[in-house]
Amino acid sequence: MNSSPSPSSPSIYHVPDLGANDMDRVADHTFRTYNANVAKRSGKGTAIVWFRNDLRVLDNEVLYKAWLSSETLLPVFCVDPRLFSTTYHFGFPKTGALRAQFFVECLADLRKNLTKFGLNLLIQHGKPEDILPSLAKAFKAHTVYAQKETCSEELNVERLVSKGLRQVAMLSGESSSSTNSNNFPKLQLIWGTTLYHIDDLPFDAGSLPDVYTQFRKTVEAKCSIRPCIKLPVLLGPPPLVEDWGCVPTLEKLGLSSQNVSKGMKFVGGETAALSRVYEYFWKKDLLKVYKETRNGMLGPDYSTKFSPWLAFGSLSPRLIHEEVKRYENERIANGSTYWVLFELIWRDYFRFLSVKYGNSIFYLGGPRKVQQKWSQDKILFESWRDGCTGYPLIDANMKELSTTGFMSNRGRQIVCSFLVRDMGIDWRMGAEWFETCLLDYDPCSNYGNWTYGSGVGNDPREDRYFSIPKQAQTYDPEGEYVAYWLPRLQTIPKEKRNFPGNLYIRQIVPLKYGRLQNDGARSSNDRRNDRRWNRN
Repeated sequence: MNSSPSPSSPSIYHVPDLGANDMDRVADHTFRTYNANVAKRSGKGTAIVWFRNDLRVLDNEVLYKAWLSSETLLPVFCVDPRLFSTTYHFGFPKTGALRAQFFVECLADLRKNLTKFGLNLLIQHGKPEDILPSLAKAFKAHTVYAQKETCSEELNVERLVSKGLRQVAMLSGESSSSTNSNNFPKLQLIWGTTLYHIDDLPFDAGSLPDVYTQFRKTVEAKCSIRPCIKLPVLLGPPPLVEDWGCVPTLEKLGLSSQNVSKGMKFVGGETAALSRVYEYFWKKDLLKVYKETRNGMLGPDYSTKFSPWLAFGSLSPRLIHEEVKRYENERIANGSTYWVLFELIWRDYFRFLSVKYGNSIFYLGGPRKVQQKWSQDKILFESWRDGCTGYPLIDANMKELSTTGFMSNRGRQIVCSFLVRDMGIDWRMGAEWFETCLLDYDPCSNYGNWTYGSGVGNDPREDRYFSIPKQAQTYDPEGEYVAYWLPRLQTIPKEKRNFPGNLYIRQIVPLKYGRLQNDGARSSNDRRNDRRWNRN
């Protein structure tokens, strides 16, 4: 089930594995595919596009609606210092160096692609609620368009921006927009992060089913997925700007550079995202076997690896849907092609759950308000965080996370189960450490999955224990994965790598269910627990 890098190989696997010129050609071809003769631009004045977690041009409804409503368009990104502070409870870095580097690449690529459409990207450092009202006043903008978010920190920023815009004094004669009936610019929020649009659901968010299968079957039966937004060839002009600002360096963000020394090195940005779709679907023809390989852990191609670009909005889930359907028409339709969409629906589900349950997804007791005593033992947690638990399967996954910013879906389930079930550690410590490290971090999927895995989530029907002996036997039977990340195991016979005894470091805690012969009865439970941490 694993891919083929040798355990002793020091190679770095670039995702996507295309050169810069090839990536540009793929992206340009995709841009042309999704260009169209669209409705005539009839708006007046200036509109601002406030980019947030939608760092792309293609299928960006925010960008399209702002273009329609204006004569000139000002794209803006605010480098908010709060994104680079510390996590809420335990003070970990809110954005680690690897995700920050990916973000910087996404921002640089967005600027490059906007220039292809006749625009640019104004990059300013500071809080959006300070920057956007000032820009709206300076450029006499009638509307600030932005993608709607769902979690409390982002919602609070939206409220502050809206409040700041209301305080912008504009004489009625200064506004050239017929749509602006008051003397201040408006904040227009647009839904745009999910496969299914929230307005198309057959129930409101408060009535969202508490079981994923019920949700999935309902939306598949009663909803349709909207087509991608077709963009014109040119979106300009932008207003006259003296200084468009610079893409920040890691040093500017208060971080030190961290090089990926082995494993997968992801390239940030929409260009790389579109190239990965092309590479995985069309060049390597891997979509047809996705369902069979998706539980792998080693190498770049056992799964799509779309999740980092989805998290930053560099890739639209609706574009993935259209590419899957094109693949089914031109090559093959099977369980694997469907399963990619199945996983995107899981991603939707966690987003909609964040609307239904609000801040409870961040609380210790979760949406179910579970009363349970959790440990915050620093030594135990740090052994898990640093990959020093004495269990090679746990340690290898945690080493991969800290080295690359990524971990397989299977690995995420296993290390979560170990932390909360075998160690008894407060699940929020694990969730916040993932927030620091993961390239594909987004609050809805991360905290939704951690509440689910720790038994405080909305669907409490299953015991989500993942037996390490069973998982190792099934998914790393020859110890290739653990030997790749823990080189000291390479000289040990393959059958002993996952449980090397005295040949490895001491196990820090005993397993809750430690004996392999007990695991057969748990195998069906393992299958039921196949929940997607990284949406594809």
